[in-house]
Amino acid sequence: MADTPALKYLAGYPAHLHAQVQQLIDEGRLGAYLAQRYPDTHEVRTDGALYDYVMALKERFMRQSAPIAKVAYDNRLQLLQQALGTHTRVSRVQGGQLKAKREIRIASVFRQAPAAFLRMIVVHELAHLKEREHGKAFYALCEHMEPAYHQLEFDLRLWLTARELGETGAASAGLSPAA
Repeated sequence: MADTPALKYLAGYPAHLHAQVQQLIDEGRLGAYLAQRYPDTHEVRTDGALYDYVMALKERFMRQSAPIAKVAYDNRLQLLQQALGTHTRVSRVQGGQLKAKREIRIASVFRQAPAAFLRMIVVHELAHLKEREHGKAFYALCEHMEPAYHQLEFDLRLWLTARELGETGAASAGLSPAA
């Protein structure tokens, strides 16, 4: 089954999930499915609130990890490049020393996202404090901080697809990447 442009966020998932998602799209029910499954939005709208949110999760799960100098929403992160958030190390020379500061930037689209999706993106970026690569240890850490991490990642991809298609609504359907 060839990928349709609408399913670009689901590349790498099995064909049977593509078929289920395409059926929801064809019936105009993808947005409704997501609205029912994730009705709660969050109040983390400012960079300051985002910093507090990230630091609370870091304090709970990664107390011993490197400090974070800055957390912000970023309008420049492009979904087309699959960058929903970034974790960077910014190195600066101060006197005779090299100082490294860590920054987390979250795509601005998540200001309006369901609360669970913001948490998933933050957990993902926090995991990069300890694990640079997307390997077994990285995903184990993500699941430690958010047990439903993989389901949320899949549903986030559905949300991005629905958003791109301009779908919204409030009906039900059953999808799971584990199905």
